[in-house]
Order: sequence, then structure tokens, then C-alpha cells
Amino acid sequence: MSMNQIRTIEKVVELALQRRDNALAQLAQLQREMQQAQDQMDQLSNYAREAQERWHARSLQGVDANLLHHHRQFMFKIEHAMDFQRSVLSSRQEQIDKSQAQLHEAERDLAGLRKYHERKQHEIDQRQQRQDQKSMDEMARNVYLLQLRRQNEGVRP
Repeated sequence: MSMNQIRTIEKVVELALQRRDNALAQLAQLQREMQQAQDQMDQLSNYAREAQERWHARSLQGVDANLLHHHRQFMFKIEHAMDFQRSVLSSRQEQIDKSQAQLHEAERDLAGLRKYHERKQHEIDQRQQRQDQKSMDEMARNVYLLQLRRQNEGVRP
């Protein structure tokens, strides 16, 4: 494998890293949106509970039919808003689940590409070490042969 091929693999790893980072950022954004939706749901729930408590206290004093009708319409609207908010929360959770799956896939791909890069780089390093060792052996052999020739010729080093 050549250095150009290693650089190509490094670029692919870099792209996979960007993909993973984008998936992570998207998940974080969706989690923030989920928290905002949950905060809105909590506000609606608290408002409904407080309205019901006020109604209960007021109803102890007696109410007319018109006031009861308005209260029921008001509570229906709050319940409708809460149902809508539940659907928003459900949708956000589905998006988060999908985003988590995409993040997991991106992390798995990145880890695989990094492992592949390490393995190929290790192969190159080993090949270079073998080549270096071969060169060193050749050099040592040449030095030995030169010394041997000098000894045979009667020349001392």
C-alpha cells in the first residue's frame, strides 16, 4: 500500500469523523428541543393543575351554569394543548431515537475505518522495517566482504 493510499484512507477517516461530529451535534440539538418541549408540557400541566385547584376552591362557594360551561371549555382547551404537546414530545423522542441510531452507526463506521487505517499503517511500517533491515544486512555484508577481501590481499583495516 502506498502513501497516497494511506492519505486517501486518512481523508475517508476524516470524513467519517465529520459525519460522527455532525450526528453528535444533531443529537444534542434534538435533546435541547426535547427539553424545551418537556418544559412546555410541565408548564401546561402546572397551569392545568392550578386552574383545577382554583376551580375547586371557587366551586365550594357555588357556581352558575354559565361559569361551569366556560370552565369546561377552558379545561378542554388546556387538555387539547396538552395532547398536542404530548404528540410533540413523542415526535421529538422518535427523532432522538433515530439520531442516536445514526450516531451509533457513525461511531461504528469511524472505529472500523480507524482500525483499518492502523492496520494498513502497521503493514507499511513493517514493510519499511524489513526494507531497512535488508539494507542494513546488505551494508553489513558489504563491509564484511570488503574486510575479508582486504585481509585476503594482506591489507589491514
